[in-house]
Amino acid sequence: MPRSSALDAKTLLALGPERLAELLLELAASDPAIKRQIKLAVASSSSPQQAAAQVRQRLVTIGRSRRFLEREQRQLIRKDLTAQLDAITGPIAQGDAAAALELLWQFLELGDNVLGRCDDSSGLIGDIFRDAIRQLGPIATAARPEPLALAEQVFEAFCHNGYGVFDDVIQQLAETLGPVGLAALKQRFQQLGEQPVPVPPREESSRQWTVKLGLQAVAEASGDVDGFIAQYTPEQQRFPRIAAEIAQRLLAAGRAEDALGFLTRATPDRSRWPEMTWEHTHIAALQALGRTEEAQAARWNCFERCLDGTLLRAYLDQLPAFEDVEAEQRAIAHALAYPSLTQSLCFLLSWPSALAHTAELVVKRRSELEGAQYGVMGAAAEKLSKDHPLAATLALRSMVDFSLAEARSSRYGHAARHLQTCALLSQRIDGWGDIPSHQDYLAAIRSGHGRKSAFWQRMRELRQS
Repeated sequence: MPRSSALDAKTLLALGPERLAELLLELAASDPAIKRQIKLAVASSSSPQQAAAQVRQRLVTIGRSRRFLEREQRQLIRKDLTAQLDAITGPIAQGDAAAALELLWQFLELGDNVLGRCDDSSGLIGDIFRDAIRQLGPIATAARPEPLALAEQVFEAFCHNGYGVFDDVIQQLAETLGPVGLAALKQRFQQLGEQPVPVPPREESSRQWTVKLGLQAVAEASGDVDGFIAQYTPEQQRFPRIAAEIAQRLLAAGRAEDALGFLTRATPDRSRWPEMTWEHTHIAALQALGRTEEAQAARWNCFERCLDGTLLRAYLDQLPAFEDVEAEQRAIAHALAYPSLTQSLCFLLSWPSALAHTAELVVKRRSELEGAQYGVMGAAAEKLSKDHPLAATLALRSMVDFSLAEARSSRYGHAARHLQTCALLSQRIDGWGDIPSHQDYLAAIRSGHGRKSAFWQRMRELRQS
């Protein structure tokens, strides 16, 4: 029996324009979404004004809806929003930037409506609005709106930003706002902060937070580092994370000494896990001031505490020729003795020259393998499988053991595949030492977990496939 023709552009074009038009009209008659898509495509090819009218009407319709979006509806609205955004930023923006800017604002104002009517835990719908915000700057630059009017529009959007759609609006429109618009925007936020209104305490706190974030965003867009710093109290400036944010901006402004001062006043507790943003910024400040030896000491100290491969690489790059080899071996030895085996593996697996050491570590400290750390154990098994099948087997077994011991039925399919891989790896293992062979291990889990029928069913399905 001959195979049916594949559906691709070539076979469809062979039908001819008249037949294709008939098929599209038939589809449009039975599917409103396809009908809207076709009408938008026709309008876009005709003129930007017609396309703008189509988009404007559709955005109004979406904004009027109050229906909760279930999974299927979420997929439809996502396609719909993407089509409208593509039309705005494509043919409409190319033909009429001012109309595109107006529609893009209208599109962004739908954010609270749409996100409030669905569970967007995947972030896919939110991504559409974030993409729209990124398009706002270029289109505004082309449209050249009046700065004071734009500042008022930005202010209103920033203050009514329930789902974070407008978080980056000031940054995206900084160039278009210019000094005049940014100054007006700063004044509006200051007025909002200085003129309290009779609102409940919770709303008043939210209002002051909006003022703070708004003034920070304006300061950053204006290159006003001191204005950014002023939005934090002296107590807040001593938090390591905040001090690092301030120092990064001071470094960018060429004020390394001031940056180091803020960092020093906010030195974190070195007995705890490092505050990595602070550590990296502190090293950058030392380097900018030419205090290379102190920067090197800080890199090594932080590496010893957290096994950050980026810091080690930077440390080695600063060493004279031939000294880096010895330092690298010292770093690997430190990682092999690190208290947390999982953290040690994270570093060693990312370090190309440490694979053999990684295999030895897995075998030596196999009782410490954490099967719940699927990402780390999976990566270890993958990287070790070619040249170190025994170590790879132990990493796979740790995940199997965890899934069975904790009765994680959702992981049984993965565990069965891991066990199948162990069987293949066992054919390349010459000596097991005191580690149970594959057959002995299989017998042990049959004895201990023989009643977990769902797992053994997965095993049977794999053998039959």
